Amino acid sequence: MYIFKAAVIGAGTMGSEIAQVISWSGLPVVLKDVDQKYVDRGLEHIKSIYGRRVKSGKMSQGEADSKVALVIPATDYKEFKDVDIVIEAVPEKLELKKKVFAELDQVCPSTTILASNTSALPISEMAAVTKRASRVVGLHFFFPASSMKLVEVIAGKETSEETMDTAVEFTESLRKLPVRVKECVGFLVNRVLMAGTSEILSFQEETQTPYNEIDEVMKAKGGLPMGVFTLMDALGLDITLDVSETLVKAYGDRFTPPKSLVELVKAGRVGAKAGKGFYDYTG
Repeated sequence: MYIFKAAVIGAGTMGSEIAQVISWSGLPVVLKDVDQKYVDRGLEHIKSIYGRRVKSGKMSQGEADSKVALVIPATDYKEFKDVDIVIEAVPEKLELKKKVFAELDQVCPSTTILASNTSALPISEMAAVTKRASRVVGLHFFFPASSMKLVEVIAGKETSEETMDTAVEFTESLRKLPVRVKECVGFLVNRVLMAGTSEILSFQEETQTPYNEIDEVMKAKGGLPMGVFTLMDALGLDITLDVSETLVKAYGDRFTPPKSLVELVKAGRVGAKAGKGFYDYTG
């Protein structure tokens, strides 16, 4: 199956990054959210990614403008009548995702593939609220999607091999590296990542080592593009906490989130999007 037009539900950090990646490949992509202000914010983020490429000399302003023009802003489903694939990127709440999938099942053509960017939740439960379970798949991009190559491709219990093949081919067309993984809570990467993250957070609490010192060591000696505290701030501490709690329910106390993470979320310090997280971004 060929993909000629895509859509992304959720214009937050991950949703807008995924839409940017799709537009970079030359495909038109609908970027939908519940309010125009969120769509506008997502578009600004996309423009900023292309703006950095123009500034670095990797593309001209005209080329960047033509890529941005491929992103179709939306607050309703009018543009979904001819989409070939939809990627859901709303917050990590299963009931919310199921609601979105039920709506998409009603408004999209029967041939449309419905994909979730979930990092931990079961694909099969989302598929169960649709009449096209064979065409539901997980496509888990990693932050920042504009530069990270890996994408987990996850089959639900009823996902067809044709859907999996199309998802893999689509991911490759975006110049990403698809990896097929089995459906389980947290899939592959987040089970490893969150276990490591919990250890690092516990170490910080015990030693009171400054966040930036730990991040610098992770980059200098760990070969990572960014440290764990910078990464969590960028993703959103509320999302990180949601994933941790999902993993706790499935695998037990070894994934219990440290008190510092819980306390920051309770205080509203949920990362860069709020101006404060582990780091302070105000000003």
